[in-house]
Amino acid sequence: MRLFTTSEAAEYLRIKERKLYELVSENAIPCTKATGKWLFPKDELDRWLSTSLIMPNGMKPAEPMPIVGGSHDPLLEWALRESRCGFATLPEGSGAGLQRFMAGKLVAAAIHLHAFDDSSDANIEAMKSEPNLHQAVLVAFAKREQGIVINQGNPLEISRIRDIANKNARLAVRPPGAGAQLLLGAILYRDKIDASKLNVVSPPCPTGLDIAQAIRTGHADCGIATRSVANATGLDFVPLVWEHFDIVVNQRDYFRPPLQTFLSFVKTAVMMQRAKDSGGYDISMAGQIRYAP
Repeated sequence: MRLFTTSEAAEYLRIKERKLYELVSENAIPCTKATGKWLFPKDELDRWLSTSLIMPNGMKPAEPMPIVGGSHDPLLEWALRESRCGFATLPEGSGAGLQRFMAGKLVAAAIHLHAFDDSSDANIEAMKSEPNLHQAVLVAFAKREQGIVINQGNPLEISRIRDIANKNARLAVRPPGAGAQLLLGAILYRDKIDASKLNVVSPPCPTGLDIAQAIRTGHADCGIATRSVANATGLDFVPLVWEHFDIVVNQRDYFRPPLQTFLSFVKTAVMMQRAKDSGGYDISMAGQIRYAP
């Protein structure tokens, strides 16, 4: 969190310090006091400014593109298409998708975040800690099984992440900020594994299916992806964790027909059968709100 001093905040807001002190005395601006000095969180100032905008008559806030960005998932992509809700997809990883969503460029973002503390719910913690998500809700899509995708027969006998380092296996990875990459980083941290010992191949793979393709073509020996990806591509799978795969959407868009059409579809029998056939999914909570500010 970036904190402005009084002079820095006045310059950022383009007002005089005297006016800033007036706003503080009126309890009209977000601030805090530490060691006798007023401090102003930049994120809260941005939020304060955005909620204070005066729009001309008839002018509405810009509508986000009808795109679900963030993490790629085969079941999600299928459900968006089959529900005929009208949303396109832009798979670029949880972190990048969340940033694009907060910039108002997406109607929703699919995320599966991981923290070093595996006891925390990283998706919900992200919602709580990010001021720009104060008008968004977190909707459950599925719990997914993530693990190590490997060649059939597991010729290198890999059973955990440490084996990848010890056996110098060629590891296909996702871009920084992708959920699978966050999971890898969390496991390396918890198991005290030196990341420099990993034999990482390049370039990074945009999606889990690209991880599988790198393995099938002999470019890599293994990578982190979901069980459904391994099943769909005929590869073997070593399970690591079950994770929450959720969708972040603004409250105003949650109640609109396109998203309601999609949320109705994820509760249907055909959706349940597709999840069962794909493997590695638990959609018992699909469509439920997991967190709302």
